[in-house]
Amino acid sequence: MNFFSDEMRRNPFPAYDQLRSHSPVLHAPPLDLWMIFDYQGAKRALNDNEAFSSSMFTASRANPEWFIFFDPPRHTKLRALIMRAFTPRVVANLEPRIRELSRELLDQSIEHGEMDLAADFSVPLPMMVIAEMLGVPVGDRARFTRWNDVMLGLSFAVPGGEQAAQASKTFFAVKDEMSAYLGELLAQRREAPRDDLLTKLVHAEVDGEHLTEPEILGFFQLLLIAGSETTTNLLNNAILCLIENPIEEVLRYRSPVQWMFRATRREVEVHGQKIPAGKLVLPIIGAANRDPRQFPEAGRFDIARDPNPHIAFGHGIHFCLGAPLSRLEAKIALPDLLERLQGLELASREPWEPRQALHVHGPARLPVRFNPGRRAAAQA
Repeated sequence: MNFFSDEMRRNPFPAYDQLRSHSPVLHAPPLDLWMIFDYQGAKRALNDNEAFSSSMFTASRANPEWFIFFDPPRHTKLRALIMRAFTPRVVANLEPRIRELSRELLDQSIEHGEMDLAADFSVPLPMMVIAEMLGVPVGDRARFTRWNDVMLGLSFAVPGGEQAAQASKTFFAVKDEMSAYLGELLAQRREAPRDDLLTKLVHAEVDGEHLTEPEILGFFQLLLIAGSETTTNLLNNAILCLIENPIEEVLRYRSPVQWMFRATRREVEVHGQKIPAGKLVLPIIGAANRDPRQFPEAGRFDIARDPNPHIAFGHGIHFCLGAPLSRLEAKIALPDLLERLQGLELASREPWEPRQALHVHGPARLPVRFNPGRRAAAQA
């Protein structure tokens, strides 16, 4: 069973169901990692910080300097600082601009009656929103997308091999480029503050402590990849589900992120299986969110599902800081798509190609066709 094949990544759910029933905790000897497939087990791995570390160094593996890979107390300090800048008000104030960006992107394709939903809408929209939030030129989004693609390649560190080595080499080259780019912007913000997220990050303070420049760089990298990739896959997966606006059920049914990283601090027993200390553990979010012991008729897409305690955004102290932003973007973008693109349907019967990162779920390209419409500017 090759978990990393395109066929498996398009539809891993039958395998998840089988493994959850028979081997909810599975050791993969060739990769020396452990996978957890059930809801309660995955939720524990995400939340039990005493037993499961977020740092891959605990499993003798490297990870980027992003605060999602830090444990308390360092994680606690950094999250508190970042939350001073990344507030609910900052996110809510983006709503009018998100609506404008969504309309502008659709205007570029609506008269043609066809588009690549991923390349023309789902990828650029969240990247443009992040640029607006940070206060960096929206015109630089092609550069941000390239950086995002490079960082996504880091997921190939899990199976290892030549592809993993190349991904790591490319990332370190791009990291220097990002550091130089961000350094110039931070110097500008210190000299002339603006009403943007970068300025807020520079001046965020908790107990007299500020974020260092490397810490801001780490958050900048994390925001680019996590802030865009989750929304991109949420939008694409919603269209694949052919629905109107059940965002939470899309998150459960086709979780944008299929697994997360943990490492055992000590020997841990899960479902009778003993995972040794210092081992890489993958809580399989996509399998946990279809656990029939937690979700009645888990394999059925139910837009009215309530309650819906999915863990698509993680759980515990590392619950996704950008979840409100991703939900807001989807709540704006999905009605735009389905109201303006009348008769929307897939334009190809070919199996869709998964996105580059192994841990995410969604198409790299999504050709669609629809009844040609008029630009929003022409209708105004």
